[in-house]
Amino acid sequence: MRNRVTLLSLMATLVALAAAIFSGAPARADRIVDPKTVAPEFREAAEKRKAEQLKLIECNTAARTAKIPQRDLAKHVADCFDAPTEKTQ
Repeated sequence: MRNRVTLLSLMATLVALAAAIFSGAPARADRIVDPKTVAPEFREAAEKRKAEQLKLIECNTAARTAKIPQRDLAKHVADCFDAPTEKTQ
């Protein structure tokens, strides 16, 4: 009887863990920083972080569009990220 209870609780735990893992959006994804929601003394840093995040997303999208192989992906994204950006005014 005790083995059945242990087995059932183990199965319930595994089912709950599987449901949490495969339940949609990744839980650890970084959100894009919103400078308006940050304290005023940290707003400038938040604006810089948001610009970095958007640039990184843009570089990843460009790499995906160019179908860069996985082994070259890090170098391509780093080169894209370090490249100067054109500022439109």
